[in-house]
Amino acid sequence: MDAQSAILVGGLDVFIMAILVVFIGAFINRKIPVLSRNSIPDAVTGGILMSIVLSIVTKRYDLQLEFDMRGRDLLLLVFFSTIGLSAKFKALLEGGRALAILLGIAIVFLILQDFVGILLAELMGAHPAYGLFVGSISLAGGHGTAIAWGAEAEKAGLEGAQVLGLTFATFGLIMGGLIGGPIASRLIEKNKLKSSVASLKDTASANTPNLIKPVSVNEILSTLLVIAISIAVGDWINRFLFDSGVLLPGFLTAMLVAIIITNGSEYTKFTINQRTVSIVGDVSLQVFLAMSLMAIQFMAIQGAFLKLIILLACQVTVMTLFTMWIVYRVMGRNYDSAVMASGFAGLGLGATPVAIGNMNAITQKYGPSPKAFLVVPLVGAFFIDIANALILKFYLSLPRMEAILG
Repeated sequence: MDAQSAILVGGLDVFIMAILVVFIGAFINRKIPVLSRNSIPDAVTGGILMSIVLSIVTKRYDLQLEFDMRGRDLLLLVFFSTIGLSAKFKALLEGGRALAILLGIAIVFLILQDFVGILLAELMGAHPAYGLFVGSISLAGGHGTAIAWGAEAEKAGLEGAQVLGLTFATFGLIMGGLIGGPIASRLIEKNKLKSSVASLKDTASANTPNLIKPVSVNEILSTLLVIAISIAVGDWINRFLFDSGVLLPGFLTAMLVAIIITNGSEYTKFTINQRTVSIVGDVSLQVFLAMSLMAIQFMAIQGAFLKLIILLACQVTVMTLFTMWIVYRVMGRNYDSAVMASGFAGLGLGATPVAIGNMNAITQKYGPSPKAFLVVPLVGAFFIDIANALILKFYLSLPRMEAILG
């Protein structure tokens, strides 16, 4: 590849493109009823379309397109800070049992996802270790886990493991955003489910527009200040823990600091405007998803496209059946459980932001679900990664997995 053919899209240009992608997605969703009816997030629709267009253009003109994604990483921290600012300890205690149950469900699903991946790999005549890369390493684990495990696997002789993992993580991200909305919409409409009165009271200011009192400049500034403090203190905690040998994701510590701040504010005169928090969270999430999806290079995997589609279709089918028959039923067969099902689909195939995007699209259409917004991010932000690591260790201890023991 000629160095002159490489194009770097800078931070501000990426941000502009991402916002335009969200607007394009919103326009397409309005024009295609099946998309809006199934609550597909605007950023997912626009992001997929943009990624396809850019892939075709770069292939046609032999270009290499690279995006500066530092702004996206900051948006992720901002978004999870807003999740923390919306979480009250009282609600956390109320959701404790639901959190434990959903975590148990997630562990069962991770075992199943890897089992299906290994089975598919063996049916296609590949080493069973590849199955983990079409399982929880890439899907539930996401891009970061795929990169980490892929590097180790390739050192041990499992050729192409990292590319396979990144490809599946990318497709999983897309499918997680596509199926979550339809799953929840079908459950809600088929069972005539409605948001509870208690939930509406808990999140009235955060999820419904206040048409009487507009948000003031001071409220916006104070919200941004609290978010900035949450991110900064969370980063300081992360560096301290890293020096002590403990590694936590940055968004988790930012969210925990925000939780402490918002609950501490109940004992002071400082107030946090939840409507402003909700708006900032929605904006950061939409732009984050748009940035992530529009940067996907589809043409790089065209040679193995058919096999990948078959493998992904199997995993998506498993996820769909699992969310509708297990997650929804075990979590209570109510509105909250339907919203959790949409989030679980995004979590198990993509990443926590995709799960939130699914739930956000559903709650904007059908009504709020604070229980789902509390439980699903907590499972996705921390607990599922620990469970995934332990389950992967178990599978890697099996006799036929020696290729990636290291």
